[in-house]
Amino acid sequence: MLGCARGRNCPNLIDNSLGKRSANSMDEQEEQALRHRIEELRIEHKDLDDVIARITEEPPFNHLQVQRLKKKKLSIKDEILRLESQLIPDIIA
Repeated sequence: MLGCARGRNCPNLIDNSLGKRSANSMDEQEEQALRHRIEELRIEHKDLDDVIARITEEPPFNHLQVQRLKKKKLSIKDEILRLESQLIPDIIA
């Protein structure tokens, strides 16, 4: 690559010096803890889904409460995806 010589910035290279740890550097105990946390979040996500379904079965129901539960469910899903991405090793293309 021409622009990468002599210490110039290379946009195609990944800088792991920002304190992020790749899955390759994660030890077994950390990976197990991460998988356990993901499983806990999946259970909480499913529980919220059940609560939302139960609340909305019989009208009238509190729309604000359902909206807040759905927002919480979405934030849990985002957290699950963030944690799962930590398990995927960094691949330099």
